[in-house]
Amino acid sequence: MTIATSSLRYHSVRLTSSVRSTLQRQPFHSAAPISSHIGRKPISFSNDVKINHDLTPITTPRIPSELHNTALTVIGPLGQQTLVIKPFVKITTQTANPEDPTSQNSIQVSVEDPEVKHQRAMWGTTRNLLNNAITGVSEGYRVMLRLNGVGYRGVLENKDRSLSLKLGYSHPVVMDLPEGVTCTVPQPNRLILHGTDLQVVTEFAAKIQRWRKPEPYNQKGIFINDETIKKKEGKKK
Repeated sequence: MTIATSSLRYHSVRLTSSVRSTLQRQPFHSAAPISSHIGRKPISFSNDVKINHDLTPITTPRIPSELHNTALTVIGPLGQQTLVIKPFVKITTQTANPEDPTSQNSIQVSVEDPEVKHQRAMWGTTRNLLNNAITGVSEGYRVMLRLNGVGYRGVLENKDRSLSLKLGYSHPVVMDLPEGVTCTVPQPNRLILHGTDLQVVTEFAAKIQRWRKPEPYNQKGIFINDETIKKKEGKKK
């Protein structure tokens, strides 16, 4: 093999790899990518909900990431929630026009510089957390759990602050309800969790489900809301 042939093959391989990398980076369409603008959407709320934004920086945070942030409190008929707001996030509240019957109270979330990736990410996150808090204190959240299995049932104990579950173990599973979460048992194999904090309610439902995750062969376990699982056939001899 001559030096010229070896050099030609080397440059050919480099050209092929560069073309492949260019094609991998090239999108399938020529339209400009459009990012989500959920942070721009205003949030409407009723007169029963009060929003107070304390602009004093937090100096004694629970966790290090909350240092120098601000606190926003949402108060409603069902309770109140406190959110930690980043310094670059701006909250603007607009009161409904009393002369316009269709007008509603609204709140707008914005950031100092939308071009900064971190601020743009927290823009939509803050808007969703604020919307969840407003919904929680005004309407509340509920999560239903279905106990599918022979003898699976649940009862409330300790003045309705503890949940005792029979899930096929040699002992009942007793779990204390988190603060702000209540439970009702309309049927022995049906549980309904109520609360104002969506994260707390869904997290507690997930903790309950970990004791008996749904399995696909007999379709037994703890199912959350409308959750289903595809049935599998067992091994045949």
